Amino acid sequence: MKKSIGLALAILAITSVAAGTASGGHKVAARSQAVSCTSTITLPLVTPVTGGAGFLGAEQGAWAKYAVQTLAKPLGLKVKFVLGDTPVEQGPAPAQALAQKYVADKSVLVVLGPSTSGAVAASSTTYLQAKIAHISPSATRTSLTQGSAREATPAFFRVVPGDYIQGPTDAHYMINSLHVKKVVLLDFQEPYSVGLSDAVSTVLKAGGVSVTRLSAPNTTTDYSAYVTKVPSDADIVFFPTQKPGDAQTFAQQLIEQGKKAKVFGGDGSNDASAFKAAGSYVSNFAPDITGLKADASIISGWKKANPGKSVGSFGPPSYGAVQIALNAIHLACVQGHGKVTRQTVLQNIKKVKIKNWILGGSFKFSTKTNDPLNAKFYIFQIQSNGSYKLVG
Repeated sequence: MKKSIGLALAILAITSVAAGTASGGHKVAARSQAVSCTSTITLPLVTPVTGGAGFLGAEQGAWAKYAVQTLAKPLGLKVKFVLGDTPVEQGPAPAQALAQKYVADKSVLVVLGPSTSGAVAASSTTYLQAKIAHISPSATRTSLTQGSAREATPAFFRVVPGDYIQGPTDAHYMINSLHVKKVVLLDFQEPYSVGLSDAVSTVLKAGGVSVTRLSAPNTTTDYSAYVTKVPSDADIVFFPTQKPGDAQTFAQQLIEQGKKAKVFGGDGSNDASAFKAAGSYVSNFAPDITGLKADASIISGWKKANPGKSVGSFGPPSYGAVQIALNAIHLACVQGHGKVTRQTVLQNIKKVKIKNWILGGSFKFSTKTNDPLNAKFYIFQIQSNGSYKLVG
């Protein structure tokens, strides 16, 4: 109830401020106008398309596009899918620019993403001011939705669990299954890696594990100097990068310097085409859905639409985000008798429940936060052939 009141007050304050000038009031009014549900709706996905995390946009884009192609028509919607690029190396600026662009486009009723936590924090206020819900398929930073200093607004939702689950899951696996004594944490001075490293560190220290913390700029390409600082008796180097190729480089440089430690990457390094160092570990918010019988027809259709591509962990949540967005639009259209606004879509996001969720089981949002209810993280170990084997 407090969140609903807070959202209403925030929107009221924004509208009042905008109405203080003739030009500002006119712009907000134009953006808030109802549109016909028979018109073409633009659905953007804000994600890295280029740069070191470009694999993320490629996989998420392919699944989001397929979801739009297969789910929109049965709901009576006409949807144009577009990609917005936010290279992780460029910081918050691309996300901020795209938010302004989509706010100005009256055919945009809801946004998918941003995919990275830093981009969410940089743009969430802009989306709330325009009453646009944005649903991330992969942003996991805990403080986006929880804590006293939340970085995202009530307009932000995510379909995957946050680092408040990932960090402890990874740390407990290290303690209980790998029986680690000494762990090195390497963050990259940006929201995702710092927050995840903090979460892992807390649990490891509570478990009596010796923890060494290192920090490298997000633009680092040669990690040999950092590998030198890894103790020879360290068991694991926790490496929460958003650039899987860097995890591979670090693993190779550990071997070159004769270190025994294995790399343990977060969900941002989960890419079998780039990070394939045997014996390493990765965590992810999605299982291998190829093992879920309920997803057989979805996977078959996606493969036909994307010949030669393999099913990874980042794409399926994007399909789910589209499913929630389109169902919220559909609900708003029914309520508005063929007319829909951004605000009515925003109000319907948490009402959407998916019986057969692509990641298994059913889906609904928590009543306490805009996080998924009862979601979990999975641990994989990289095998000698480069495949990812579920181990936890």
